[in-house]
Amino acid sequence: MKQLALHSEAYRYIVRSFREWLTTVGYNEQAVYQLPNYVQELLYYAESRGYTALAQLDNRLIREHYTRLKKRPNQRRGGGLSNNYLNKHLEAYKRFGDYLRQSGKLLLPSLDIDTEADEGRITDILTVQEVGLLYEATRLRYELGKNDRGPAWHDAMQLRDRAMLTIFYGCGLRRSEAYYLDREDLDTGKALLHVRKGKNYRERFVPLTGPSMTCLQDYLYEGRPYFLAARNEAFFIGPSGRRLSGAAMLLRLQKLIQLTGDDELIRKDVHLHTLRHSIATHLLAGGMSLERIAEFLGHSSLESTQLYTHYLQTIQSTTHDTELSEVPRMAYPEGV
Repeated sequence: MKQLALHSEAYRYIVRSFREWLTTVGYNEQAVYQLPNYVQELLYYAESRGYTALAQLDNRLIREHYTRLKKRPNQRRGGGLSNNYLNKHLEAYKRFGDYLRQSGKLLLPSLDIDTEADEGRITDILTVQEVGLLYEATRLRYELGKNDRGPAWHDAMQLRDRAMLTIFYGCGLRRSEAYYLDREDLDTGKALLHVRKGKNYRERFVPLTGPSMTCLQDYLYEGRPYFLAARNEAFFIGPSGRRLSGAAMLLRLQKLIQLTGDDELIRKDVHLHTLRHSIATHLLAGGMSLERIAEFLGHSSLESTQLYTHYLQTIQSTTHDTELSEVPRMAYPEGV
């Protein structure tokens, strides 16, 4: 969607403020970028109708704009806009309403619009074997370019890579949650990971398995010191000595995927969130209840967790029984 310039200073301010709110409550970088853009499109429409004050915004105007969206042609592929795209707009309106209510700026009633039907677009899920390949790839040597500082640096990178996989897969964290993770959030005595900046201000404690603790402690005590140029409380540190960005973590994951040399894994559309989807699906296949998985992932309702039943059905239809039989052992391949 192209940026639509707003003339109202009040509208420009509210879009900026909404973006800052999304960042503060822990939404991922993609949501922080996309959702305010959809709201800006709504406000642009409001301006075109002569409404330039926030107090003039109401559900009638939102429904009117949404109806126009549903009739708008898709300029790239022809036909109408996809249901997935329309649902993203509905999500933006819902979160915008939450922001307005929580900030005390405006109280909008719940928007009574049903989400569009699922078009069957499934996020790729990794098998346990593919997760194992990623862990094995962390033990391979390769050129680090300008950041290559010798064998000890290589070892530190490998420890950090294993810790990163553990945080996103073994602990099921979101991208933003991993970014804000601090060194003190790992409680080695109680084998717990404290997620302080979860979505919608929700904190949680993630229990750690033995292999998880080993990966995280090895990085914390043996790998992390190599990245510190100055005092920094961040758990994940980059070569510059600063907190490692989500984009940098994604690049590391993509590098590991290439290192596996596995054609099927390389062809998959894998992001950091894919690891979170994968562990949730594996836990469900292993017999864990939806309630416990929701608690593990930090979901506020079971509705978000129930989508993994669909993911699991997809995996069961595309993998061999022997692959699924190993899922209940889950989490980590032998030797990790």
